[in-house]
Amino acid sequence: MKIFSPTIKNLMTAMLVAFVLTGCGGKLVDVNVTIVDQKTALENQILGSYEELSNDVLLLASVRSVDEEGKLKPTVEIPKGKLLALRAMQRQEFNRDDIQGFKQSLVAGESNDGFLKFFDNERTKTDAQFKKFSEAIIAEENEDRMIILQRIVATNENFSEQDLPKIQKISASLNRDNAKPGEKIQQENGNWKIN
Repeated sequence: MKIFSPTIKNLMTAMLVAFVLTGCGGKLVDVNVTIVDQKTALENQILGSYEELSNDVLLLASVRSVDEEGKLKPTVEIPKGKLLALRAMQRQEFNRDDIQGFKQSLVAGESNDGFLKFFDNERTKTDAQFKKFSEAIIAEENEDRMIILQRIVATNENFSEQDLPKIQKISASLNRDNAKPGEKIQQENGNWKIN
């Protein structure tokens, strides 16, 4: 299944509306489409690498497969680096609801280095067990993000280890773009704001 970005969906919707309008009794409007939210080539490379890993997570979840004759196929050995990244993505999916809850309650915010930052709130100040739990889940998320970013660098011929900080900044930008209203985000200049 192909998933389109909101920008592509908006463009497709505009084109469909223009097509429908031009088919209804002649030309009603001129439509000039300008893409404002164009992703950079580097962002697209990172997103492509991430999407490829996401697809592999589905394959990893398959316990076994059979050939055309119904016989079990031998399992394929997955390289260690790739397996670590796939496991990180699985853990991210497992922790997704908790992370989203932390963001909504302002216990976590998207920092400008691509990671989550912990913040105290009323609950963490009075509930030590919740504070410990939220810090542990945020630490897991940050570890998973680093593993995935390192895998993207390792598997892309255009990147080297020195590019990791640049990849983190792009990841931070993408995280800010995807932040929901009411969540804390750190701008490039270091200032924090509520989205």
